[in-house]
Amino acid sequence: MGGCKNQGPSYDCCEYDITVFDGKKQKESFIEFDGAFYHIYHGTLQETSPDILLQYDGMTILLDEQWELRMLLSKIKEKKEQIFNAYIKSCLVEAGVCITKTKNGLNTDPYSSSWLKCAAYFLADAVSVLNFHRPSPVHMLKILREFDKNKINELISPITESIGIERATPSLLSRMLKSTKGFSDLVEDNFHSKMISQKYRYMIDNSLFSDCYFYLGYINRNNFIKIPDLHRKPELIHMLKTGFDLESDTTKIESEANKLHQATNSLLSLSHE
Repeated sequence: MGGCKNQGPSYDCCEYDITVFDGKKQKESFIEFDGAFYHIYHGTLQETSPDILLQYDGMTILLDEQWELRMLLSKIKEKKEQIFNAYIKSCLVEAGVCITKTKNGLNTDPYSSSWLKCAAYFLADAVSVLNFHRPSPVHMLKILREFDKNKINELISPITESIGIERATPSLLSRMLKSTKGFSDLVEDNFHSKMISQKYRYMIDNSLFSDCYFYLGYINRNNFIKIPDLHRKPELIHMLKTGFDLESDTTKIESEANKLHQATNSLLSLSHE
């Protein structure tokens, strides 16, 4: 078992993350049982991807008769710094790619502002892991705000400004929720939207508006980057305009892209110090 229920902080709305190491290439799924949600993943003991190994770090073992999982977790612990560094590098590369797509498509690509949002979230992921915190979308904004002040964490403000958290209002979040759920059903088709609704309700009830905005955008980022041949699906922009709360002013988009480009270069430099 991983996730925030295993390694806090955790809210009542959070699900239990369960990974079954059966080597199957099945999509993740969601199960609701006795009032609780379970997020089911399928894993392999031969995993090499840093973003997945990062999630395995610190897992609680529920069943491991052959001690194979214990061996994997031991190796992850030994190579934790390497795994974290590889993940950070991957996030910064992805951010750079997204920024390039934003700039190149300013007047031609309907998804240019979507790529800008993706870049900001990849940078947020990088900053989180540079502070040795596993990305956790519901809690991430709160955690980012609590990091000690230093050169790396000074970049959190421009990143969250690009995401747009200051625009969060209950009415906007309600519209974002509908689009986010619809986009999730379209891309994932695994009842994740029920989990999204539960987390949304919790955050709205607890006046965590900026956190909710950050969370919904993060989910949309994760689903957006899964879509192949985006240029053949221009109709999705109508869903993303609301789900991502996209900016339409190309001058502002370009300005934000330049700001994130500087942040990416700064993080690349600081991550090697």
